[in-house]
Amino acid sequence: MSTLKKNKRIKLAKRFELYGENKPSFGNSLCQRGKPKYLGGNGRKTTGITRRKFKKNLQTVRIMEDGQVVRRRVPVSLIRSGMIEKRVVQKPFDAGSKKS
Repeated sequence: MSTLKKNKRIKLAKRFELYGENKPSFGNSLCQRGKPKYLGGNGRKTTGITRRKFKKNLQTVRIMEDGQVVRRRVPVSLIRSGMIEKRVVQKPFDAGSKKS
């Protein structure tokens, strides 16, 4: 059982469902030498393998969540796809305009 209280676990699960996993994924970075065979060489040789992180492009935006404006760090891919509903900016009250 998690050490978080039940309502916090529910909130985290809901946020995970909305925005997905924001943790970096892992992969390898290769160092190679040599010339590829298709360019007339003897083939590429791997001289080193290093673990690396593939980080998501997270941006802090103000969004509508359950009727409230909150700040969240969300991936740009979700913002571009339209899955994130940004807050509606209201115009300030203008006392000078009158209808006649």
